[in-house]
Amino acid sequence: MEHILKVALAQIAPVWLNKKATLEKIEATIKEAAKEKAELVVFGEALLPGYPFWLALTEGASWDKKVNKELHAHYVRNSIQIEAGELETVQTLAKENNIAIYLGMMERAQNRGGHSIYASLVYIDQQGTIKSAHRKLQPTYDERLTWAPGDGNGLQVHALKQFTVGGLNCWENWMPLPRTALYGQGENLHVAVWPGSEHNTKDITRFIARESRSYVISVSSLMSKTDFPEDTPHLNAILEKAPEILANGGSCIAGPDGEWIVEPVLHEEGLIYQELDFNRVYEERQNFDAVGHYSRPDVTKLTVNRERQSTVQFEG
Repeated sequence: MEHILKVALAQIAPVWLNKKATLEKIEATIKEAAKEKAELVVFGEALLPGYPFWLALTEGASWDKKVNKELHAHYVRNSIQIEAGELETVQTLAKENNIAIYLGMMERAQNRGGHSIYASLVYIDQQGTIKSAHRKLQPTYDERLTWAPGDGNGLQVHALKQFTVGGLNCWENWMPLPRTALYGQGENLHVAVWPGSEHNTKDITRFIARESRSYVISVSSLMSKTDFPEDTPHLNAILEKAPEILANGGSCIAGPDGEWIVEPVLHEEGLIYQELDFNRVYEERQNFDAVGHYSRPDVTKLTVNRERQSTVQFEG
C-alpha cells in the first residue's frame, strides 16, 4: 500500500512558553498518533513553545519597554537549539514508531550566534533523522518584533512512501516563489502550518491544492485565554487585553482537485486522521501541472539560493 499514506493533524494548544512541558505534550501526541498507525504527524506553526500573542496585547512595538524585553528573553530561553540535542526525544519516538514528523517550533540558531530566534518547520523522517529545518523567510507583521527572517536552506522536499512532502510556515504559503521552489522539486503533498484560526486556512488550503494539483494539509494550533500558564511573566498585562479565544484551530485537508477532504475543524483539541491516495495526484496532473507540462521554463524560471546563511565564515 505504498500509494496510501495515513496522516495525523495535531490540533493542540501549547503549554505556552514552557519548552519542557510543551515537548512532553508533543511526545504524548506522537505516541497517540502512532497507536492509530499514522505515518505522518504534523504540528502547527511555533507550537513549541507557542506563538508570541503578547505582541498584539502589550504594545509590542513600544520602544525600550520592559515588559516586552522580559517576555522576549523568556521566549528565547524557551526556544529550541537543535544542535544541543533538544529534539532527541522526538527523534527517538519517530524512529521507534516509524512515523515522520513536521514540527513547528522556535529555533535558537547556533550558527547565528544563539540569541536570535526563527520560526522553523522541522522535518524528521521515519528513521528519526532531522532532514530539514526551514526557517520562515519573512516573519509576518508584529512577528518581526521577536522573530528573525530565515533563509532558503529549508526549501526542501522529502520522500515519504510514494509521496513527496514539503512545507511552509503561515503566510509564506501566500508567497508564489517559495511555493514554486517546492513544486519544482516534485512536491505533491504540501504541509502548511499556522498558529491557528480558520481565517488563515479556509481559502489558501484549497487554493494551493488547486494550483499545485497536490494534497494540502493545513495544521493550526489552539489557544484560549485560559491556556496562559499562571507563571507566565507579566500575565496580568497579557490577560488585560486578551480575547477569550486567540486561536480557534481550523486544521483541514484539501485534495488535488482543490475540494475539501476534511473541512476546517474548529475549537476541538486532538488528532485528525485521514488516509491519502497518491493516485489522485496523477489524475489531477492530467490537465494541469504547474512545473511540468503546463510550464514554460524557456520563458520564466526561478533561481533559489539554499545556502544556510551565517554572519561568520571561518577559513583555515
